[in-house]
Amino acid sequence: MTEYETYVASLEARKNLTGRGREYWLARDLQPLLAYAAWENFEGAIQRARMACESAGGRPDYHFLSTTKKITAGKGAERSVGDYFLSRYACYLIAMNADSAKPEVGFAQTYFAMQTRRQELQDQLTEDEQRIEGRRRVREGNTKLTRVAYSAGVRKLGVFHNAGYKGLYGGLGKEEIKAVKQIPEKDEILDRMGRAELAANEFRITQTEQKLVREGIIGEEPAIQTHGSVGRDVREAIRKIGGTMPEKLQPEQPIKQLIAKRRRSLKAKPKQIIE
Repeated sequence: MTEYETYVASLEARKNLTGRGREYWLARDLQPLLAYAAWENFEGAIQRARMACESAGGRPDYHFLSTTKKITAGKGAERSVGDYFLSRYACYLIAMNADSAKPEVGFAQTYFAMQTRRQELQDQLTEDEQRIEGRRRVREGNTKLTRVAYSAGVRKLGVFHNAGYKGLYGGLGKEEIKAVKQIPEKDEILDRMGRAELAANEFRITQTEQKLVREGIIGEEPAIQTHGSVGRDVREAIRKIGGTMPEKLQPEQPIKQLIAKRRRSLKAKPKQIIE
């Protein structure tokens, strides 16, 4: 693994996802990755980035959301310190306004520039294309989660994954969800989900994977309980924002049919002639 790849892995490990699948970082997690020892100096880069955001017509309060967190000071005492929830765009602006003499800053500039461009392309996708892309991310997320769960000692993988569904769907397991939504037995449940439902499941999957790794959870039963707990937390987040509970969302056209339609559409388009 190259130095840049190692750096990217560190950034990815500190990434969080909102309920809608949007990425964000905490400023105090990002600070050491940009090689800033003092918070005061790093906050200077944050303020320069905020001004750049405003100058570009952006919404600083949206991309740089102020918050506080508790830290342990001397002799075990706790105190509150300032922090920020940072969007990917905010991180990109911070990297561009940080000390470019630091190699870590150069790595961050490259990473966030590439990720921002990827999101721009993603935003240009049609509804069907976004759903296909969401299904791909969920598939990859499940593969990673399965690998982490197995390393934690899980052997009843079907029970483990069903625990996540039960947490998110108010006690309904995979087969019960299919019955409620009247999804045919032959269909894979994830292939019938719309974008919002896929995003909720992606959040459940990625947060469970990170929690298992971050807290070093070992053992089949603790891992299963963790998956169920994360699913319930995601469900509660949906409830708090007034969203539709996932079991109430109607099944969508099978993903395979969308992929086939997309392929037919691409074949029907005239080939571009490159001079």
